[in-house]
Amino acid sequence: MKKKTTIYDIAAKLNLTAATVSRALNDNKKISENTRKLVKQTALEMNYEQNTLARALKSGKSFNVGVIVPRMDSNFFASVIRGIEEELYPQGYHVIICQTHDQESLETGNINSLLNAQVDGVLMSISNSKANGKVFDSLFQKQVPLIFFDRKRDMEGISSVTIDDFDGAYTATKHLIDQGCKRIVHLSNNRSLEIFRDRYAGYKQALLDHGLEFDENLVIESASKIDEGRRITKEFLEMEHRPDGIFSSSDFTALGAIQEIKAHGLKIPQDICVVGFSNEPFTRFMDLSISSVDQSPIEMGRLTAQVFLEEVNNKKKLKTQKKIVLKPELVIRKSSQR
Repeated sequence: MKKKTTIYDIAAKLNLTAATVSRALNDNKKISENTRKLVKQTALEMNYEQNTLARALKSGKSFNVGVIVPRMDSNFFASVIRGIEEELYPQGYHVIICQTHDQESLETGNINSLLNAQVDGVLMSISNSKANGKVFDSLFQKQVPLIFFDRKRDMEGISSVTIDDFDGAYTATKHLIDQGCKRIVHLSNNRSLEIFRDRYAGYKQALLDHGLEFDENLVIESASKIDEGRRITKEFLEMEHRPDGIFSSSDFTALGAIQEIKAHGLKIPQDICVVGFSNEPFTRFMDLSISSVDQSPIEMGRLTAQVFLEEVNNKKKLKTQKKIVLKPELVIRKSSQR
């Protein structure tokens, strides 16, 4: 049986004392940042495993963090989680991932399960902003840090990391206008969520700022699904005055829209331009690549983890609230470039 690596093995390799290695692994600020990084990297390379129970008893931390997302079948959320892990793993944390499938009951169950696992914090993208706020009471009672990302709920003292959804939608709609589109459809999503209200508002403002009429009949809410995009687009295409541009709050509904437009024998972008939101990988790999708003998910994940680390390492237990808003980027591709 292979002998387990100890702090003495790491110390011998780096010509340091075992005490220095121990302090570095436990993030003691008396050890220089360069030494801490070197020790942690060497520990990873040597497959060193800390005694997590002893560490937890000593520090009062479990070194587990819960991450709650609506779904995992999205590159956006998978990339956010990757960013979170890249920040937390080197600090000795493990990430426990939960999905809500946009159901409040699952959201409540996830939070309770994570509390039972004694996590040191919960990083979360909410399922529904109209949900009962009491779902978070148990976190507050146990003083477990809560940080929102992407989908947030405005709550006193709770930090969040989001993108400027209004700006992303405004830029996407303006791009369609610049391509000559005058009758632009907006495929929206559940506007009880702030991110989709902001995308709707950005779309509307861009139309008004550029002298185009806003028509509520050209805005439809739907789930972020390909078949929903097809169904809604079929209705629009049967209008007497069909649209010449589509701005979708989701890449999946945008893909469904493109499939339906092609099925009607129309050309993209000559007849109808299409822009999505999220910059999912499939948008750039298709023959007809799809223009989309990029949300910088890995950076969002890293920043969310950094905010958590600041809160959990706050020795004075001062309540801080950070509102970090990232700037989105419109990636222009074939589906909208005339």
